[in-house]
Amino acid sequence: MRDRLSVFEDRTDGGRHLAATLSALELAAEPVICAIPAGGIPPGLEVARALAAPLRMAVVRKVQVPWNPEAGFGAVTWDGQVFLNHPLVNALALSEAEVNAAINKARKNVEERIAKFAGGREDPGIEGRTAILIDDGLATGYTMLAAVEAARAESPRQIVVAAPTGSLQAVNFIARKADLVVCLNIRTSPTYAVAEAYGRWHDLTDSEVQELLVQARDMGLF
Repeated sequence: MRDRLSVFEDRTDGGRHLAATLSALELAAEPVICAIPAGGIPPGLEVARALAAPLRMAVVRKVQVPWNPEAGFGAVTWDGQVFLNHPLVNALALSEAEVNAAINKARKNVEERIAKFAGGREDPGIEGRTAILIDDGLATGYTMLAAVEAARAESPRQIVVAAPTGSLQAVNFIARKADLVVCLNIRTSPTYAVAEAYGRWHDLTDSEVQELLVQARDMGLF
């Protein structure tokens, strides 16, 4: 699948391929699937189903560049940690006020998403277990880095990062932080975009995420 485009029908199909690969691995300990919403929920559900493993949300939001919401210079994690790309902050010449405003916006979004999707439900713990962190793709890897660091604070035995697609640069970056990285469609293009790996692509709505979580709940996974 290396350097190919449109290799998956959609995120669910990508998740099925990912699940087949992960099912063949000998994991260090009982797995917990930690899916990053919104895009990581469909593949995360497929992996959880295949491994009969509990699903939890790893809510991470990028700290947005003020004039370009699609770009980020850091991330805020579900436990409130803030990770900033300081060289990028300096390159963008962002003021302290701009940085703090962007962090506060990301932190509020994390809190809102946890409240909306978790509904007060206590997440399954990952201490002593294998935490499988899943997203629909690895572009720069910075959001996943924040997720890895937040998961590491919960003392799992092993951290596996899994994504259907990713840039070679991001995969190499994350490989230095996680115990194992599983990426099926590695791309070397300098203009890498996650969406190009999928035949059908759209930004998932909150209602779509909630529908998937209902499915997971019905299967006893969430």
